[in-house]
Amino acid sequence: MAIDRKFAAALALHRFGFGPVPGAIAAIAGDPRAALLAELERPGAGQIMAANLPDSAQAARELLDYRAERLARRKLAEQAKQQQEKQQQAEQQAPAGEGHAAAATNAAAGMQAGAQPTAANGQNRPAELPLALVQNEAQARIEAAVSSQIGFVERLVWFWSNHFSVSNDRVVAVAGSYEREAIRPHVLGRFVDMLTAVESHPAMLYYLDNAFSVGPNSVTGINQKRGINENLAREALELHTVGVRSGYSQADVTRFANVLTGWTFIGAGVPNHGGEFIFIKLWHEPGEQVVLGRRYPDTGFEQGRAVLADLAAHPATAQHIARKLAVHFVADEPPQSLVDKLTERFIVSDGDLKEVAKALIGADESWTPRRTKLKHPFDWHISALRLAGGRGIAARFMGAQALLGEPMWRPPGPNGFPEHEAAWIDGLPQRAEIANRFAGRVAERLDPVALVDDGLGPLASAETREAVGRAGNRTQALTLLLMAPEFLRR
Repeated sequence: MAIDRKFAAALALHRFGFGPVPGAIAAIAGDPRAALLAELERPGAGQIMAANLPDSAQAARELLDYRAERLARRKLAEQAKQQQEKQQQAEQQAPAGEGHAAAATNAAAGMQAGAQPTAANGQNRPAELPLALVQNEAQARIEAAVSSQIGFVERLVWFWSNHFSVSNDRVVAVAGSYEREAIRPHVLGRFVDMLTAVESHPAMLYYLDNAFSVGPNSVTGINQKRGINENLAREALELHTVGVRSGYSQADVTRFANVLTGWTFIGAGVPNHGGEFIFIKLWHEPGEQVVLGRRYPDTGFEQGRAVLADLAAHPATAQHIARKLAVHFVADEPPQSLVDKLTERFIVSDGDLKEVAKALIGADESWTPRRTKLKHPFDWHISALRLAGGRGIAARFMGAQALLGEPMWRPPGPNGFPEHEAAWIDGLPQRAEIANRFAGRVAERLDPVALVDDGLGPLASAETREAVGRAGNRTQALTLLLMAPEFLRR
C-alpha cells in the first residue's frame, strides 16, 4: 500500500533511525527509502573515530595498574596512620616540653604534605578511572547517535551490540571498547566475521567464563584437574546463532564447549600484550568433536572457527536473526512474510548484513503505517536530544538511562535488554519525569509548537497538536510532545 512521502519520511526517521532533527522530514521526503539505503553506503558507516579511546586490552592493563596503585596508596595510608598512632603514644609518655616540639615538627610535615595536589571535592572531582573509561565510551556513542543524519546504521550497531551483549557489571569498563572492536567493524559485513570477532573477544570470553575453560583431557586439564565451562557454548547456540528451538542437544553444548577450550586472553599484568586474545593449545580438549551432526577434526583454534562458520550459515541462524531484526524495527509480532524475506536474503547473501538491511528497507511490510512498537528508553532518549538540539552529557545521560531501567552496557543477562513492550510500558512515568527535567533545561530557547512539525510532521494527531498548543508554558508543552504516543512509538 502506497503512503504519502512526507508521512513515509517521518515514519522512516522514527522506525529505522533515532527520530528527526529539525528539517529532516522535508530533507528525505523525496525518497525516504533511498535516504536510508544511502546511509548504508556512507564511507565509515557505523565506525567511531576517537583517538582518545583505548582498546580493550589497553583499558584492561590501565585498570590493573589503577587498582594496584590504589591498593598501594591504601597500604601507605594505613602505615602512616599506624606510625601516627605510635607517635602520639610516644608523645603522651614523653617528659614535659618534648611533646610540643614533636607536635610542631608534625605540623610542618603536614603543611608540606598539604601542598601536594589532591582530588577536588564535589563536581570538580575527576572521575575514577573505571567510570572515566565508561563515560568516555558512552560520550562517543551518544554523539554518534545524536549527530547522525538518520541513524539507521547506528541503530543496527545498537541492535547487534544487544544481540551479542556483555555487561560492564562483569567486564568492568570494556563493554564500550568491545562494541567498537567486535561489532562496529562488521555491522555491514558478513555475519560470520562478526560472530567470530565476538566469540573470540576477551570481553565475551570473560563475561561467559570461557577464559577459564580447560579441556579435562588436555595437558593442563590432566595436570591441574581443571575442566570445561559450558556457558559460552550454550549462549552461542541459544542466543547468538541457531536459537533455542533449533533442536540442538546438551551433548552439542558440551562438545562445542570442548571445541572452545583454550580460547582465552593474556593476563592484564603482562606488559604491552596483556588483555589480548590468545589460544592456549595445552588447554584445548584433544580429539574430534561432533556438533549438530557435523564432525570437526582437532585442528586447534581452527576447529572453533570451523564450528562458528557452520553455525553462521545454518538456516536456523538465518531465521533467528531475521525474526529478531523484524521484532526490533517493526513490531513485537512482525508479519511472518517479513521474517521470511529477511531469512531468504540472509541465506542467499551468505550472511551479508548490508544485504539483509537492504531487504528490511525494501520490504513493504516494514512500512506499515500502524506504529505499535514502543521505543526502547535509549531510542526515545536520543530522539528527544536530537529534536531539541541537545548534545547529551554522558554522566547525565547514563543516570537517566539507569532510572529508565536500561542502563548503558549493563543488560540484565546474556540475552540483552528485552524487546517487547511489556518490559518497558511500566517505565513511562519515569520517562515523563526525565522529559520534564530535560524540558526545564532547554524549553525556553525552543518553540514546542513548531517542534511538533519538526519531530512528528504528518504523524502528529490533532489531539497532540492541541495539547502542545494549549500547554501552560514551554516546559509543559515540550514535555507533552516528548511523551506523545506518536513520539514514543516507531
